[in-house]
Amino acid sequence: MKGVVFTTFLDMVEKTWNLDMVDTIIENSELESGGAYTSVGTYDHTEAVALVSALSKATDIGVDTLLQTFGKHLFGVLIDGHPEFAAGVEHPLDFLEGVERYIHVEVRKLYPDAELPKFECDRKSDDELIMIYSSGRHLEDLCEGLIEGCLKFFKRQAQLSRSTLPDTREQFTISLVSDDR
Repeated sequence: MKGVVFTTFLDMVEKTWNLDMVDTIIENSELESGGAYTSVGTYDHTEAVALVSALSKATDIGVDTLLQTFGKHLFGVLIDGHPEFAAGVEHPLDFLEGVERYIHVEVRKLYPDAELPKFECDRKSDDELIMIYSSGRHLEDLCEGLIEGCLKFFKRQAQLSRSTLPDTREQFTISLVSDDR
């Protein structure tokens, strides 16, 4: 997992709680890296799981909620750092549909060793998209937060439903709520 995910997570923890909480979760996690991350480094995803689990224990907030919250935050940070990903895109479902065929292609150019999840999309209408997420890391809650961050960025509301498919992939159905545009 790319270090930018770790550095962004620890920044969020510091802003939401404080630097002492960052120290606490690092100390309460068994991290091969020792908790020292660079944005361009690559680290085992189990360290992210350990940090989120330690934060959950320290705050009594569920891991799923923390990952969703982080996903929303991460989307904002990533789009601020790479505004070209959203350049010319006016619709959140167009953006989400382009993750696999455009954004992941560009990410691989920047980080050839990046291990990215896979997305299959089925556009049902202008206002409905089915996204199927597959990853051995099973960070479905983070993915849900990223989708919510995208909707927030584009200032659109949606009904978001999620189900686990028999093969352990996760299906997200995003149905935009009319905003009378």
